Amino acid sequence: MTLERINPPELGKPAGFSHAVRATGTTVHLAGQTALDPSGQIVGEGVVEQFEQALGNLLQALSGAGGRPEHLASLTVYIVDMDDYKAHAREIGQVWKRLVGAHYPAMAGIGVARLWDVEALVEVQGAAVLPD
Repeated sequence: MTLERINPPELGKPAGFSHAVRATGTTVHLAGQTALDPSGQIVGEGVVEQFEQALGNLLQALSGAGGRPEHLASLTVYIVDMDDYKAHAREIGQVWKRLVGAHYPAMAGIGVARLWDVEALVEVQGAAVLPD
């Protein structure tokens, strides 16, 4: 399995993501995860806490498929309040570094009106490439 993070200088230096990821191996598609706890309740008062729970849930699904955080190739973050998310970007980045490290997949952040659970502030969905 290889993951090659590609960041052409013509696109400018990315911060917290990679412009492209070329991969070989077994692809695992990861369903969108919100801040649901094992009992099915949304936990976390704010976007930082909810991001941590949602990302943790996604990483747990990845682990169940035999993967690790560094195998993430792409990630989409769906955000209910973009201004709030951006205001907490530094704290969210610290959560990322603690749970994933310095591995940055190709990423997108998309503002949405709401998520399936009305209390959810953020949802993460992704794909990973595992060794064959």
